[in-house]
Parts: sequence; C-alpha cells; structure tokens
Amino acid sequence: MVERARPRIAITTGEPAGIGPEISVAAFCGTALLARCRPVLIGDFDLLVKRALGRIELMAYGRDVEPKSGALEVIDVPLASASTPGILEGANVPAVLRMLDIAIDGAASGEFAAVVTAPLQKSVINQAGIAFSGHTEYFAQRLGVAHVVMMLAGGGMRVALATTHLALSDVPAAITQASLERTLRILLHDLVAWFGISDPRVLVAGLNPHAGESGHLGREEIEVIEPVLRALRAEGFDLAGPLPADTAFAPAFLERADVVVAMYHDQGLPVLKHVGFGNAVNVTLGLPILRTSVDHGTALGLARSGRADAGSLRAALALAVQLTGGGDRGDGNPGGGGGGGCGVNDGGGGGHAGS
Repeated sequence: MVERARPRIAITTGEPAGIGPEISVAAFCGTALLARCRPVLIGDFDLLVKRALGRIELMAYGRDVEPKSGALEVIDVPLASASTPGILEGANVPAVLRMLDIAIDGAASGEFAAVVTAPLQKSVINQAGIAFSGHTEYFAQRLGVAHVVMMLAGGGMRVALATTHLALSDVPAAITQASLERTLRILLHDLVAWFGISDPRVLVAGLNPHAGESGHLGREEIEVIEPVLRALRAEGFDLAGPLPADTAFAPAFLERADVVVAMYHDQGLPVLKHVGFGNAVNVTLGLPILRTSVDHGTALGLARSGRADAGSLRAALALAVQLTGGGDRGDGNPGGGGGGGCGVNDGGGGGHAGS
C-alpha cells in the first residue's frame, strides 16, 4: 500500500500579543494531526519558542527537507519590537501582514495545500494606518477575487453570510440581486467542490423581522431576495426562503438543510456560536485556495496564561486536512481532531477577530 503524502498546511500565528502563537503550537499537542499533515507555522521564531514552553520542538522550515519526527516547522518572520502578552504594538503590524502574504503566495503557488489563520487584532492594524476589515477581505484582495463568502461550521451547523463586516445601517443597500446571486452560486459550487455535497439544501433567511411580513416590515424580501431564489430554483437548485431568521434556525428546518444563509453578520453567527463556540471553523469560499480559521478573537487577556482554548484552531486544522486529502472527507463538519494535554485548555476569547 502506498502511503498518501501529508498535505502541507500553512498556519499564520496571528497577533503576537494575543493567544495565536500559543494555540498554534498547542493545537498539535495530544492529537494525531502531525501524522495527517505537514504543518508550517509562520511567525516570529523566538516568540513561538517562548510560547511553546517546551511542549513541542520547533525547527526552521525547509521546503525540500523532511522535518524531524514530532517537530513543528517555522517560517521565521521577525517582529520589529519585542512582544509582551496582552500589549498591542503597532510596530509589529508589518510583520503580521507579512505572515499573511507568505501564506497566500505559498498557497497560490501550490507550495501549501491550505492556509489556516490564527486571530488578528484589526484595531491595531487600522491604527497603524492600514485599512483592514478582516482576513476574508484581505485574502480576496490579495488574490484578485471580487466576491467571496464567509461560512462558519460548527455544532452540526453551517452558516454563510450574504454580507460580512458592515455597519447594520449599511446592510440593506449592500444586499442586491447581483450580490446575493453571486453569494449563492459560490456557496452552491463550493459545497459540492470542497465538501462533497452533491445536491446542497440551502435555507435563506430574510432581512427583516418575519421576512418582511408581506412587505409591511420591509420590501427587500419581495424585491431582492425572492426573485434571486426563484431564478436559481428554476435552474434546479434546492433553495428555501426567504424565511424569518427565527424560523430558519428552528431544529425542524435545520434537519432538512446543509447550510443557512444569513443576510448579515449578527443575524446568523450568534446562533452558530451558541451551539459550536470553541470548535467552530470559519471557511472562506470563492477563493482559488483553501483558507480556514478560528471562530474567536485574540483574547489578549488570556495570552500566555495557560487558559486559552486551542479547540477552534484544532478544528480549523482538522477541516483543512480533511478537505485537502489528509483524512476521510466525511460531511465537512469540524470535529476538533483529538484530545488536549498541552496545558492550554479552557477559556476562549471574544468575537472572531480573525475573520
């Protein structure tokens, strides 16, 4: 029997002052992930050694050199300023973005089978004078993709977003027939291509309470959402909606669906995080590369405390490995990838600032 090559996965270690560096190491403690993939951490080598606390050996990455058994490889991206846990440092922003660029370029060239991202702190990047709304938008811009879809999976659910990081007042104008159709086509394509779901069943939420109450609470359902769903159904796609969000997330409806499409960020993600927080995975659909991420933020207050939870990053890694051939495909829901045993086990942290 020929042994299948382990997919090479790039892991950007995130905001240096947060929990990203330590969970990037801890995700591999007590799990079988090292046997299923070749992980390559991207970050400041010395910082990662400090955050590893001797739990796993770290070594320099060599593209054509097989790593030592049980060791994690690192592409060194030195920080401009020493990082203190919990203290943001604007001088380190260029290095943080350099991590992303190395991972994106490597995945685009085929060197890496996928990219997994630990959380970033958007505020310090913007305060450094660089407009940054999130990983999702950054990856799309760097790869020249006009339209991508954020989907989170966890707790037996998948939730995709019609809009991402927008002020609530900007959401209605951002949902057009053209943008919604692009979102749904990307979602339908990638559920087949990446997740192996041959005929995806999609529930689409309305924008307004009660899905507009026949136009009395808003006309977006009538004028924007329904025409798109009608046209796609005519092509043979299985789309239900627009449904009131409180109905779309009822168990009876979820049992008959592969994914729910929410119209805006906080319409869909609180439900998913209620059932899957700590083991949910953020997947960017529509890119020419595979990118998964954690469902939480940098948790500055937990950095180097020993209480940060590596479960979401472990799940993001497990899903990336699964989708790139390092494990059984299954149904695409993240499973966490095994036990802990690294002293990084409870607590969490904030919203998904790594999105």
